[in-house]
Amino acid sequence: MKRITVLGATGSIGDSTLDVVARNPDRYQVHALTAHRNVDKLLALALRHRPAVLGLTDPAVAGGVTARLKQAGLDCRLAVGEHEVAAVAGTEGIDLVMAAIVGAAGLAPTLAAARGARAVLLANKEAIVMAGRLFIETCRRSRVALLPIDSEHNALFQCLPPGNTMDCGASGVVRRLLLTASGGPFRTTPLAALAGVTPDQACAHPKWSMGRKISVDSATMMNKGLELIEAHFLFDMPSERLDVLIHPQSIVHSLVEYVDGSVLAQLGNPDMRIPIAHAMGYPERIPSGATMLDLAAAGRLDFEAPDLDRFPCLRLAREALEAEGGAPCVLNAANEVAVARFLDGRIGYRDIERINAEVLARLGQAPAPASLDEAVAIDAEARQIAVSL
Repeated sequence: MKRITVLGATGSIGDSTLDVVARNPDRYQVHALTAHRNVDKLLALALRHRPAVLGLTDPAVAGGVTARLKQAGLDCRLAVGEHEVAAVAGTEGIDLVMAAIVGAAGLAPTLAAARGARAVLLANKEAIVMAGRLFIETCRRSRVALLPIDSEHNALFQCLPPGNTMDCGASGVVRRLLLTASGGPFRTTPLAALAGVTPDQACAHPKWSMGRKISVDSATMMNKGLELIEAHFLFDMPSERLDVLIHPQSIVHSLVEYVDGSVLAQLGNPDMRIPIAHAMGYPERIPSGATMLDLAAAGRLDFEAPDLDRFPCLRLAREALEAEGGAPCVLNAANEVAVARFLDGRIGYRDIERINAEVLARLGQAPAPASLDEAVAIDAEARQIAVSL
């Protein structure tokens, strides 16, 4: 029986993770569940999974929660605030920590998990984008297994030689890693019409059911750009050997090209329970609940190169990756501010790229953060400039 902590339990990744747990009750015991401020859903999950610990990062919503736990007959310890939740994430000896807190807020608890857990299941790409070198070195020092959850990186992990995933760039057998992207809701929209895109239109992803922030990132393809940066750090692969393919069907999740001309791909229906179940069971295979893939019904698989005039955020992410240092952290911070303002209706869709480009131009030469405090400082400065813009 493996103990699992789910950081960001009330989000879509949390839902999928706990669904896999429920389908494999003889394998997993929930140790801790955390959320930001969704108290009602967190308590409902606690009633079902009976964790030892609940965490809330926002102290403003924690009042009365202890009384509600007692009334519900739940014997849970309550951790309140960012520091206490990070301490929960770093509890030594926990078998699996699902790192699914969205955005920069996930960096501190994910780093804590990398110091204490036996395996980190990484769904929070921002943690590695903000402080990739620091995060990878922390995992290696702690001898923590790092298992990617993003469907693309999990697909690459499955297609790479066993035991040689974290340094495949130097292996001499892998030529390229190819990440696929659906193209989002605006793949064929006339360019002139993009300026008038609304938040609801940007969040209407044609294949995946996701939160609003990541849905906008998928529409701009910033999400894919951040995934390029993540792949660089996860697999020690230089930018020139990382590529992106538009694949509207979202069935081929990524591909590995070998020096002999072979290309291996991982296929499956667009269901996050598949990569989650793979990582939770690794190296075994366990039931995920996903519908089996019917290629005859799918009918066709299409691929095309991304149009950087349509998706300039993908180009910016490549620039940040090649600049190295603190540039990825800067870009991530600017993007979080810009997307939040867009979702609030305060800026236009194309302003996201404009703000990202300007902040990257001003701060793109920042050095790589060597500590959590340095990453937080770079993030804060980039946010301040983005807000002013």
